[in-house]
Amino acid sequence: MRMIDKISKAIPARSLGYILICGGIILVIVLGIVSFHRYNSNKAQGVQKLQNQIDEQKGLGPVYLFMIKELQKKQVYSLPNPGKLRLSRQESDRFQDIVRQVAAKSGLMALTVLPDVKTISGANQNLLFNTTLKGELPNFRKFIIELGTIPYIDQIEEVNIKQYSDSMEYKLKIRVALAN
Repeated sequence: MRMIDKISKAIPARSLGYILICGGIILVIVLGIVSFHRYNSNKAQGVQKLQNQIDEQKGLGPVYLFMIKELQKKQVYSLPNPGKLRLSRQESDRFQDIVRQVAAKSGLMALTVLPDVKTISGANQNLLFNTTLKGELPNFRKFIIELGTIPYIDQIEEVNIKQYSDSMEYKLKIRVALAN
């Protein structure tokens, strides 16, 4: 006898139909549960991703507000522009001390502040000072801005910058307006 005949004799046909129907229903329910589980896990991953983005935005929110506030601040940088005065010849050596003080205040070392011999004599309206400084570039910027506050500086004619291993050297020719 064949195997099917043995099973059909042991299990009546009606019971076999019930078993197949119940097995089909169970199979449909299991497949439905599995697909629903996959759907829920995909949605949970999407929710977790959105929650991570929300947490990131909450963390970056104060930084963004700070940056907006900083951009809205209008910092006005204005260079000093004092009225022009003239220095008397007797007080011209006072200018050397002023340049040394400005250099020290700016963080530079004034190596030399010497008047040009050619401009000392005669009836020149200006006196030329050869100045040598040593220090860092940001301090030189401060020095130049501070020089702008001195009212009897007529002009800065020449600036030479040399780079050394430990610092920079600045040579300037500063023209000072003299009174008659």
